[in-house]
Parts: sequence; structure tokens; C-alpha cells
Amino acid sequence: MSITLAQTAGPAYTRIYSFGAARGENAVPNDDLIGPIDSSDEWIRQRTGIITRVRADKATDAIDLATTAATEAIEKSGIAADQVDLVIVATISNPKQTPSVSAIVADRVGANPAAAYDINAACAGYAYAVAQADALIKAGAARYALVIGTEKLSDIVDPADRSISFLLGDGAGAALIGPSDTPGIAPAVWGSDGSKAEAVGMNGTLTDFRDGEVPWPTLRQEGQTVFRWAVWEMAKVAREALDRAGVEPTDIAAFIPHQANMRIIDEFAKQLKLPESTVIARDIETTGNTSAASIPLASHRLMAEHPELSGGLALQIGFGAGLVFAAQVVVLP
Repeated sequence: MSITLAQTAGPAYTRIYSFGAARGENAVPNDDLIGPIDSSDEWIRQRTGIITRVRADKATDAIDLATTAATEAIEKSGIAADQVDLVIVATISNPKQTPSVSAIVADRVGANPAAAYDINAACAGYAYAVAQADALIKAGAARYALVIGTEKLSDIVDPADRSISFLLGDGAGAALIGPSDTPGIAPAVWGSDGSKAEAVGMNGTLTDFRDGEVPWPTLRQEGQTVFRWAVWEMAKVAREALDRAGVEPTDIAAFIPHQANMRIIDEFAKQLKLPESTVIARDIETTGNTSAASIPLASHRLMAEHPELSGGLALQIGFGAGLVFAAQVVVLP
């Protein structure tokens, strides 16, 4: 006698209900960083578009930042914290390899015993997590999901490293995702290219550090390799995300790319032929590159500065170490 296992099914559609944000407590201008890298404020502005970046106090970690962002997202969503049954945190800067940031944050914000896990997809982490939350809610595995990108990159940067040190900031962004009567999150275009794994990442392992073979591991990147890949390959991914969503560039109210470099953002916009009316997120100018946190932080700021975007379509794309990438069109809350 065969037994058929019961199955679950969720809503047909999901959407983002709200955003939350937390930025490092300290504004760090270019002039504070140029000594160890023998550079100048002008050089950094021209190459990256960054004027200043935010960095957290020594006592603040990625878990604290995530908790603050998540708390705001829950409060603004109108959904009670104990109704959140899934927490996904994207990060590369958990202060410990275990336990997860997500389980601690779920407890802190009142979502215990939500399912909780972390993902490591670097600067694409938030977009990966949105894709997962969308799929899990539709499958009936969860009803309300808290998606968080959080980083304290100042803990894993060498001030003397000219390839990446001046780019990085600290912060967290969160989104509350739940059921919708109409489509609010389009299918994701995501993937990886591990053949370019050495282009950006840590310069040593924790076991190497333990054995005294390397100093404290920090982030490094091959700037030109990453720049060329981002500009040429990621523009294709962004166009494919528009196709998957069934929309044209002229339908996009906002473009929210990973805040890696202002030159990359400008080149993206040009290649995608976005109309003048499209609002482009440029949070990098005063926040810096916050890896997994950059898209939700930029989304949060965009909504605060342009409330008229509510209900409009946004194209978001993340890309970074792995190399990994993810993009999707979403309806802004």
C-alpha cells in the first residue's frame, strides 16, 4: 500500500512590504584613509564616486546592525514580529563562523522560533535572499520572511591595501516580504563563475592565521578584472532580468544596483538605455560599498528621498566575490 505524502502550497505571488536600515555610526571621509594607501581625495572620488563612507564603532558588529535594520522593517510593515516565520541573513562578516547571525536576530526582534539561516553570496547576497524568500513563501514553507543584508567590513579590511580598503563601509538593510494579490517579485536571474574566484576575496584562511602563517585575513580584489566583468557581463544579466519580468527599460522607475563603484553604475545605466525618468540609486557616495547590505540600504534611502516611487518597478542587481550574481525586478513598497 503506497502512502502519498501531504504537500504544502503558498500564495501565487509575493511582494516587499517595507525596508529597514542601519548605517555605521561614523562618517569617514577620504582624507582619513589616504595616508596608508598614498592616495588623494581627488583620486578616490574620480575612481569610485565616494566622498565619505560609514563605519561602525568597535563595539558594534554585523549582528547589531542587522537587528536595527530588521526592527525598522518589521515596524513599518504592519506585520507583528511573531508572524515572521523565516529570517534569511546575507553576510560575509559574521563575527563568528557559527552560530548564524539570523538565529540571533530572529530572537532579538521577537520572531523566535522562525526558521533562520545565513547565506554567503557576498555582494549578491541580498538579491539571492530575496529570490529564496519569494520561492519559499510561494511553496508554503513560510508566510512572512525577513531578508537582511548586513556587513561590518571594517573588521576585514587592511588600511594599507590600495585595491579595496577605501571602498568599504558598514551597515545593514532589511526587507519584510510576504504574500501579495499581484506579482511583486519577478523571477531572478542568478548564477556564478567560480573560475574567477581569485578576483575578489580573502587573502588567507583562518587556519593559516591560527598557525601564524599569515596576518589577520582581509579582503583583496583585482580591480580591473572585477570592473570589466561587472560592466560587460552584468549588463547582460540586468537585461535578462528585465526580459524575465516581461518589462522594458522604459517601465523601470528605479535602478538599484550593488553600490560597488559609481563608474560601474553610470556605465550600467548607459548600456541599459534607461530613460531620464528612472531614478538611479547612488548611495555609494556617502555610504561606501557595504557588500550584501548595499542594495537594501540604497533602496531604503531611495524610498525616503523619493516617496513617489512607491508602487513603481525597480531593477536590482548584485554581483561580487565568488564570482556570483543575481538580479530581479521588484515592486517597491
